[in-house]
Order: sequence, then C-alpha cells, then structure tokens
Amino acid sequence: MCVSDPFHHRAFSELLQNLGYNGGAPITPEFGMAHMAGRSNEQIGRFLFPDWPQPRLDAFFAEKEALFARYAGEGLREVPGLAELCRWARERGLKRAAVTNAPRANAELMIGILGLADFFQLVVAGEDCGEGRSKPCPDPYLRALALLGASAERSLVFEDSVVGVQAGVAAGMPVVAIASESREAKVVAAGASMVVRDYRDAKLWAALDAAAGAPKIDSELSLSAVEPPVSVPVENC
Repeated sequence: MCVSDPFHHRAFSELLQNLGYNGGAPITPEFGMAHMAGRSNEQIGRFLFPDWPQPRLDAFFAEKEALFARYAGEGLREVPGLAELCRWARERGLKRAAVTNAPRANAELMIGILGLADFFQLVVAGEDCGEGRSKPCPDPYLRALALLGASAERSLVFEDSVVGVQAGVAAGMPVVAIASESREAKVVAAGASMVVRDYRDAKLWAALDAAAGAPKIDSELSLSAVEPPVSVPVENC
C-alpha cells in the first residue's frame, strides 16, 4: 500500500549502529532489502541476533517500532494509484483484507496514516498465525480467506516483497507484485503472475477488467462498471 521500507531502514540502521552492529557501520539499503523487507520481527530477530534472549529482542523491536512510527508519521505516502484501486474495489463490494508480516500496531498505524481504516474489513498480521507461520508460509493469507469467507480461486493478492509473493502463491492465489525493475526477476521467480511499478499500470487495469467481465475501463480509470463479487485480500504494508 505504501513505500515504508525507507522508514524501516532508517529505524533499523539507527539502532543497529548504536549497538555497534556491522562494526558500527550503517547497514545498506541492499542489506535491508535482502534480509528484512517483508519479514516479520521474529524472522528478523533470529537473523540479526540469533543468541539474544526473547526479552532483549522484544525491547529492541519495541524501540524500533517506536522510531518507525515517528519517521512514518513524517512522510509515509501511498503507492501511486492506490486510491483509485481502493475506490474500484469498494464500489464493487469486494471483500478486502490487509495481510501483513508487520506487527498489528505497525500495520494499523500505516493504514490510519493512509486514511484506509474504514476500507479494510479485517487486518491479519503474521503474529496472528503462531510462531514460525508468518509469510512466506501461506497461513496469513489462508486465515484471511477463512475470515472473509472467500475462496482462493476468486481472490487476488497485491504484494511488494518476495516472501509475500511466496505466501500468496502458496495459498493458491494469483499475485500481482508491485516492484521496481531491479527486483522484477526476484518476484517473478517467487511466482508473481504480474509485475507492475504501481497501481496506475495499464496492464493491471486491463487484467482487472478482463477478470471482472465488465465494460473496458478507460485511461481515466472510470469505475462505474458493475462487477460480480470477487474477494480481494490486499497486502503491501
């Protein structure tokens, strides 16, 4: 839904540098994308500090999330075209869930900043699925389907991380990946059915139109067509 990685990276980098991680040198954005992006705090903690006891990890991530909330509040923005997509889904009465590896408080913060608190019918966080069952396991998406009363074959996932794409595919759903050109090969290898740069992409709207069996949506994204009910678990937190 939004470009949050820079804010996560800033918070992690600041804390890790204070701890002397990586010899005190700041971690790079590439390091963050390779080892943190899309992953749960549980997964990140096991990677960064495999020997730390749980209370120390909990304290570290509490501080990290507080920093993230402050930085995100200063500049979090939606992926271009998100508002049009949400309006399109709402007007058709589609079922909608935000499915994320982020802690629930983190996810709800971002949804609130984006003004989408009343758009999603439910939020499923990786922590809801038990230890070790967050993405790339399919459990978060399967939980969303069950709670929505939706079927995988009539649902669609939007994702912006490799582990998220893997989770959606494992849950039996087609996945549209929001990814830069440099990351396209990775999300395709993970099983993405389509890759777009943002929600304004013409091929995305053509595919949505074809799946809905509705009159063609024009370049102005006219959303007046009628569509049959389809469940759409939406990610990208």
